Amino acid sequence: MTAPNHTDVPVALGTEFSRYVASTALLSLQDFRTAAPAEPSFLIITQVMELLFKLSYVEARRARDQIEAGAVEEALSGLRRLREAQQVTVQGWSVLSALSPVDYLQFRDDLGDGTGFQSFVFRQWEFVLGKKNADLVEPYVGDPVAEPALRSALAEPSLYDSVLGRFARHGIRLPGSCLRRDWTRPYEPNSEVELAWSRVYGEPRRYETLYRLGEALMDVAYEFARWQATHILVVERVLGAKTGTGGTSGVAWLRKASERRLFPELWSLRAVL
Repeated sequence: MTAPNHTDVPVALGTEFSRYVASTALLSLQDFRTAAPAEPSFLIITQVMELLFKLSYVEARRARDQIEAGAVEEALSGLRRLREAQQVTVQGWSVLSALSPVDYLQFRDDLGDGTGFQSFVFRQWEFVLGKKNADLVEPYVGDPVAEPALRSALAEPSLYDSVLGRFARHGIRLPGSCLRRDWTRPYEPNSEVELAWSRVYGEPRRYETLYRLGEALMDVAYEFARWQATHILVVERVLGAKTGTGGTSGVAWLRKASERRLFPELWSLRAVL
């Protein structure tokens, strides 16, 4: 899918509110391709999700930087905002779940090979959360905005990496392979990291800062998994087992993509407490 060129859209000259939120430009971005009654719901909610992905990326990256700088309270505030933004994103699926298969088929062919898989801001957000995959940059090679943004996010430490980097300050040693590694590679679960988190959760008062960070990360991981699970349900309800618009295997591909959880030791430690 290609987006229309809106560089000639005039800046709103009305109220201060209109100028601040760029209402004229924002409300001109709905380039409906058909007269199908359900297409506005599909396109507008998809655009809203893109904005929420951007917000989620901004909050996650800022929290990472604040943790690295020692501003943990500020980071925790940002992670609370991130959690709330994620919850709104999950609710977006409620609107799309109202589309029947007949509704969707009225405009599906006009989407071409466009798919949410092509959202670079979603990939950027995934990268800062630690779901790294260098292959996912390839579709954006040559894109002057997306490619450098993704390569930068790929090469930087993740939010989880920043939290693991705090453990030594609280007297808990982690293996160097977790702290000094190739940031472009996906994070792999580590039994010593699980043991370290088990110490934190075993003595939450002693390790209060790490415990609060752990629970804040778990909120993010939980809402991310909930977004994925709801996505699968909505696609299955609307499309069934059809091939996705981008050529993926649809529901089967989404299920496989959802198997890898964020911050894995925070999930696994619960079984050993």
